[in-house]
Amino acid sequence: MTPKLFDPLVIRDLTIANRVWVSPMCQYSSTDGIVGEWHRVHHGAFATGGSGLIFMEATGVVPEGRISIGCPGIWNDEQVAAFKPITAFAHSMGTLMGIQLAHAGRKASTTRPGSDHPFATAEEGGWESVSASAIAYHGMPTPRALTVEEIHVLTKDFAKAAVRAVDAGFDVIEIHAAHGYLLHQFYSPVSNQRSDEYGGSFDNRIRFLLEVTQEVRDAISSSAPLFVRISASDWIEGGWTIDESVALSKELKALGVDLIDVSSGGNVHNAPITPGPGYQVPFAESIRTNANIMTSAVGMIWEPEFAQEIVSSGKADAVMLAREMLRNPHWPQMAAEKLGVKIPVPIQYERARTLN
Repeated sequence: MTPKLFDPLVIRDLTIANRVWVSPMCQYSSTDGIVGEWHRVHHGAFATGGSGLIFMEATGVVPEGRISIGCPGIWNDEQVAAFKPITAFAHSMGTLMGIQLAHAGRKASTTRPGSDHPFATAEEGGWESVSASAIAYHGMPTPRALTVEEIHVLTKDFAKAAVRAVDAGFDVIEIHAAHGYLLHQFYSPVSNQRSDEYGGSFDNRIRFLLEVTQEVRDAISSSAPLFVRISASDWIEGGWTIDESVALSKELKALGVDLIDVSSGGNVHNAPITPGPGYQVPFAESIRTNANIMTSAVGMIWEPEFAQEIVSSGKADAVMLAREMLRNPHWPQMAAEKLGVKIPVPIQYERARTLN
């Protein structure tokens, strides 16, 4: 019997070959939001490695939505054209591609790693950050609170970016609403002190994310899967909770979201998180069980047997690997052989098999 980790997963009209997926990982290697040679090689390695689904890193829906001046964007045609060779190669390897549509909010306008200063100057292409409220993230500049009109414009920007992403060849669209970025800044009471229809109550704080979700769902084909990544907990008293995440996930499902990509944290710099293998899996399990929606689990999932247990026991429908994929882009092939199953590999790599 094939280990469930390597069973296909059908979502709408898409069949994903297995449940081992590459999580979005920032590379800070774009120019003017345009991906280049690094991204082609980086994602090409994953495409030859056997993953069922590979995610492009957080991609700004507008220039000011990028985390750094080196992050990719998808607000113009030149950016779309640059993505096409990446998605085409992945498809030629039998692998699907997803993209994470993002706005960094108050955590935006940073420099690339290795710079001698953290925040980009105007001369370097930096900008004023925005958020739900004029509350700074630890050590970062104070953002400007978005107006209601600006919120409505950004909602449309997410939808326009989704249309471009489909044109670029991406099979799955994911809305990034985690890790302390803009949409998380709205639904978390830690960063949202608004008194209008986008602040205060639970329903008001999740309103922006729900409106973005509806616009994106309406903008793409009904056959295309839509994911949302959330931070299931702020990990502090008075912050966003797992119970709220379950309630939010029910709302997202009603709007046509197919899977919740479950992470946590990122909105409080000193949250008392103790990372360890699978430390976020209980969040994915709770949402899957209580909101009755598919989930993916992420966070320090290193061993094939552990990944298999997560999926086979019903804690999540898939696992997302990040740093482990950087260490070994062919982790799925290694995991499959360790679990005693043969998965398709490029003909050039057949000689590396250890299973007959």
